[in-house]
Amino acid sequence: MNGEVRTICLFKIVVALCLVVGIAPARASEALRIGLQSTGTFAWQLDVIRRHRLAESAGLDLKVSEFASPDAGKLALNSGSVDIAVTDWLWVARARALGAKLLFYPYSSAVGAVMVKNQSPVHGIEDLRGRVLAIAGGPLDKSWLIVQAAATRRGIDLKHETTLEYGAPPLISQKLQQGEAEASLNFWNFCASLETRGYRRIFEVRDAEAALGLSEPVALIGYVFSEPFASEHRSAIDRFIAAAQKANDIMLQSDEEWNALRPLMNAEDDRIFKAYRDRTREGMPRRPIAAEEADARALFKALASIGGAELVGPSQELDPGLYYRPAPRGD
Repeated sequence: MNGEVRTICLFKIVVALCLVVGIAPARASEALRIGLQSTGTFAWQLDVIRRHRLAESAGLDLKVSEFASPDAGKLALNSGSVDIAVTDWLWVARARALGAKLLFYPYSSAVGAVMVKNQSPVHGIEDLRGRVLAIAGGPLDKSWLIVQAAATRRGIDLKHETTLEYGAPPLISQKLQQGEAEASLNFWNFCASLETRGYRRIFEVRDAEAALGLSEPVALIGYVFSEPFASEHRSAIDRFIAAAQKANDIMLQSDEEWNALRPLMNAEDDRIFKAYRDRTREGMPRRPIAAEEADARALFKALASIGGAELVGPSQELDPGLYYRPAPRGD
């Protein structure tokens, strides 16, 4: 047996042994460009993925780009400068109705609230008339559109009866604390922090969802990527989603894991830290995609009936191709 034949035989034997003991031959990692809002909770999940080497185990090399606001992440998706970002379900649904080929996979159902100072005379959304309302994100942020639609059902036109200011979540929090706004609609983690500083909730986004007919919360933020990218990189997306779900399992089962995450969380005290941990866990999706889609369809229809094309785009029905479904796993 000459040297070349011997080498080929030895290689086949090694591969066979690897398969017998369950070790896959090494493969080159596939790069995925991830868009990350710097103040969002997605950073916590990505840190778990990094520390537990879940991406490497899945054959992925995650290239993370940070953005200061949700709108910056949306622009990055539209321009193709990132492959995946976590953003609004309703923005994706509206964009798809307008012709954008975007796909959505649930990330979290945790939502925020309209907040005011404890001493404020504002006790409900009807009291916001004539006041300054600061809103995290932009005019098409999912929480704002849902609150706006629920208010419309009560006969309150927040868009025209209040003075609106938009901005990144930290800026909106500061505007409320500095008295530049009398109320703010912010992301859930900023609301949890404000509650420890003398602020209270007057209207939860969950209240708005219930007012629009939902019995269970829909994941209003999710992993978003383009349909063309998904068709060419389906395996990479599926492996990323599987790694993210493993990270969720770790965060659900281990309190110690949260101690490792604490430096990233900007939790000033134990009360905020535990609120962040518990709300994150509560918001992790556990339902089948079909159940998510059914409730999302009902929510979209309610929004369309109240706000029309201005809220949801030209379609009155949720696009049936919006939700991404990973390939069935063999395990």
